[in-house]
Amino acid sequence: MNLELPKQISAYFEADRHRNPDAVAACFSEDAVVRDEHKTHAGREAIRRWKAEASIRFTYTVEPFAIGTEGPRTVVTSHLVGDFPGSPVDLKYFFVLE
Repeated sequence: MNLELPKQISAYFEADRHRNPDAVAACFSEDAVVRDEHKTHAGREAIRRWKAEASIRFTYTVEPFAIGTEGPRTVVTSHLVGDFPGSPVDLKYFFVLE
C-alpha cells in the first residue's frame, strides 16, 4: 500500500528502513520526545541512541498502512515483523509536527 505521508514522517520511516540512527534523529527537533517500550527518550541525541540500540537488538521491517489524526497528532499505523518478542504486531506511531 502506498500512503501519502507528510514529508517529515516519510523521512522518519525511510531513515528507519535504512537503519540510520543519525538520519532518524535528524527528523526530530532538539526538544523532541520519543516514548517506546515504556521508556522516554528526550532530545535528539537520546533519540539517536535509542534507535541505534534498537537496530542492534532487533531486525525488523515496518510497513505503514494507515494514517489519521487525533487532535494535534498525526497517527500512522504500521505493521512490524521481526525477531522481537510479540512479532508480528501492528503499532501506532504518534507524531506532532511543527
